[in-house]
Amino acid sequence: MARRTPADVQRRARTTASMADVARLAGVSSQTVSRVSNGYAGVNEETRRQVLAAMAELGYRPNSAARALKRGEFRTIGVITFTLSTTGNVRTLEAIATSAAEEGYAVTLLPVAVPTTDEVRGAFSRLEELAVDAVIVIMEVHLWDATTVKLPPHVQVVVVDSDAGDHYTVVDTDQAGGTRTAVQYLLDLGHRTVWHLGGPESSFAAQRRADAWRAALIEAGRTPPPLVRGDWSAESGYRAGLELAAREECTAVFAANDQMALGLLRALHERGRRVPEDVSVIGFDDIPEAGSFLPPLTTLHQDFAEVGRLCVQAVLRKMRPDGSEHGTTLVPTRLVLRDSVAPPPAEG
Repeated sequence: MARRTPADVQRRARTTASMADVARLAGVSSQTVSRVSNGYAGVNEETRRQVLAAMAELGYRPNSAARALKRGEFRTIGVITFTLSTTGNVRTLEAIATSAAEEGYAVTLLPVAVPTTDEVRGAFSRLEELAVDAVIVIMEVHLWDATTVKLPPHVQVVVVDSDAGDHYTVVDTDQAGGTRTAVQYLLDLGHRTVWHLGGPESSFAAQRRADAWRAALIEAGRTPPPLVRGDWSAESGYRAGLELAAREECTAVFAANDQMALGLLRALHERGRRVPEDVSVIGFDDIPEAGSFLPPLTTLHQDFAEVGRLCVQAVLRKMRPDGSEHGTTLVPTRLVLRDSVAPPPAEG
């Protein structure tokens, strides 16, 4: 093979390199280049390094679209979500991306600016223009309607945080089970009842946590006190906390997420209600900062990594010829005990 000068390499780099160019430079067949670029086995390591070096020298990039058409798949999973401002959505998306990468898939994010049914339809319509094999929908709000949302043909769907289990595959945290654990723990400590700082009415997760809180109290023979709502933010937790702090009969609060619990702790402190001596507080999520709250927050740990892994595994199963599963898979929570809970103060 003739020796190449730097000028030869530069001239080649200025043009679009083809697979044939790589094959000539590496001294191998185009079929070998194809096997290396597609990650197939059966190529010895020395030849593989030789082909990769030729690709790098020529600036060759495999045509992923052509490969996808040939193989019938794009190895990309679309993710539709309404917001990245909540802890749950961000950590779920991170877990999905990590699990997808471990399986050799990329993730394409399709954010929905306004949580309306029309926007959801539009997101699914855009999927027809994008190279995705399957979709995971982080459906936080009450918009899922199988009769109005038209899915693109041949696209498999898995839904996170939804009531769509009868029509689609759903993966979710066990919201109700975790809530019952928190309420029962506070009752077992001796609190007469448990107040609830709930999330927004539009949220599936907030609804399930509120319903389970109310049911757990009724089953224990306790009258549920009025529900106080926030919007997941620490500021809304602070505003609600000022209301709860004014109620002397309030000795235990289950907050629907850790951020609102943070605002609640501040309000209780400002109003002279000690935690946990006067008021016990349990959160939900177990965010990384929960152990640094003052006092460190007792909370329910959500296994976002497992939710993401199960979502990816579910879409991969549905992409198989026999993949037609429906129903809901629940990931258990775990109560993490720290310093924000105690028995109620002695009466009198």
